Amino acid sequence: MSTTLEPLESLEPTLSVRQVLMLERVLAGEPEVVAGAGQLDRAVRWVHVAEAADVGVMLSGGEMVLTTGVLLAGDDGKQAEYIQSLHRAEAAAVVLGLGRAFPAPPDVMRRAAERCGLPMVVLHRPFPFAELTEEVQARLVRRKFAAVSMSEAVRTALTGLITAGAPLQRMLDEIAHHSGCPVVVTNLAHRVLATAGERSAVDDVLRDWERIARQAGGSEGDGWIRAELAGRGERWGQIMLCGYRGDTATGRLLADRAAECLVLHRMLGGTSAHTWEEQSAQSLLTDLVSGVVPARQLLPRARAAGLPVNRRTFVPLVVRDGDPAQLDRVLRLLGLPGIVAELADGATAVLLSLARDQDAAVLTANFAARLTRTVVAAADPRTSWDDVPAGLREAQHVADAVADSAPVLDLPPVVRLRDVHLRGLIRLLRDDPHVQSFAERELDGLLCAAGDDLLAVLRTYLATGRNKSRTAQLHHVSRPALYRRLEAIQSRLGVDLDDFEQAASVHIALLAHDAQQS
Repeated sequence: MSTTLEPLESLEPTLSVRQVLMLERVLAGEPEVVAGAGQLDRAVRWVHVAEAADVGVMLSGGEMVLTTGVLLAGDDGKQAEYIQSLHRAEAAAVVLGLGRAFPAPPDVMRRAAERCGLPMVVLHRPFPFAELTEEVQARLVRRKFAAVSMSEAVRTALTGLITAGAPLQRMLDEIAHHSGCPVVVTNLAHRVLATAGERSAVDDVLRDWERIARQAGGSEGDGWIRAELAGRGERWGQIMLCGYRGDTATGRLLADRAAECLVLHRMLGGTSAHTWEEQSAQSLLTDLVSGVVPARQLLPRARAAGLPVNRRTFVPLVVRDGDPAQLDRVLRLLGLPGIVAELADGATAVLLSLARDQDAAVLTANFAARLTRTVVAAADPRTSWDDVPAGLREAQHVADAVADSAPVLDLPPVVRLRDVHLRGLIRLLRDDPHVQSFAERELDGLLCAAGDDLLAVLRTYLATGRNKSRTAQLHHVSRPALYRRLEAIQSRLGVDLDDFEQAASVHIALLAHDAQQS
């Protein structure tokens, strides 16, 4: 879904005292800040003209009060109390027009305003307050209306994405487009589930995520704006705008709209097999395996996702036909830090992160022992994060090499590259045209529908080391019946399987054929 909406940072629903003082009409009155200069970024919610000495009771906070002070002249007590009442009412600022009542800034009011941090401005030239009131009120109304309209437009855009079945990442990309800053979604433990925004800016945020996460419960400032993610009475995470450059009120409005839509997105996808946590792990491990993104650039994501990465030993594993949820439960049961993600073709990757003094082989074996009817393929442990992608690809290669061999090979609980021997090499070479041509030439007599049964017998016979008794047992046939099938195979292929070199040639061709088919 495309949109032409502008980033929200350009639409501020409030004006600061500083911005009001820079308006052309105000500059004509030659404004001078005589107190509270450090508070000029206060938001002005409204402008109020009042000469009453007890004006504070009429305010609700955030007003810029305009006065000539005609009822305060000559009474120091009233002047001090006037400033105190504005402070108690949380007024944004007071603007005093100099003239008959006060030809110069009154010291009593100035000192009182400075003590309580209330911006006090005097106008040295006569100035029609009505013009300032009209100007500011009109700007405030326009900005508030524009911000609300933009907020609704963002909500409409995100709701449209939900209706279209867009994934979480697409929604976050839309939020990042409108906010103009990195967007981070975390769980309650402040572990990063997803991010969006300019890649370099996101990486800068993630590199310092541990400090940011520790401060996540603090007050908002410097553009760090959070909104809680909660639904059906359960709070389960937060979305954070990181370094939002607009005003806080607009950023909070955007964050709230984004949170509403993310909660709806999660509720509607509640029956999905993949939680946001699983999607986060899947994205990270898929990027590691593919090698498209350098491992060094993925390190901040791994750290922010809660994976220990400093001075660790990494053990890449791939489990065939494993349930990711079960594998994650086993990790938690054994107290092993790691991440789990389902890859393509029924393979699930597991990346263990162990302390340097832990025995990787023993812990990997303990993990495999907790699983049933699965083969755990492992790469050699890596002590450098940069070597993890190669390790994951190695484990995936080992898992592929034994995918069709488990019923006939006596495999250890944890299979490594040294356990797959020739089968592993053939897997690596399966796409070579010369290997493909060799396989077709050697097996030509059996590569037809009528030869499927014989091909299966040949596969078992060679995989068991030409053990006739074991082959007959696995195919549930008698020894004489097996002999007849072996004779038919030799006749079709024109080979003598009792000859080691010919049998080895056929075996290599069959391994190549199976690798190509898978």
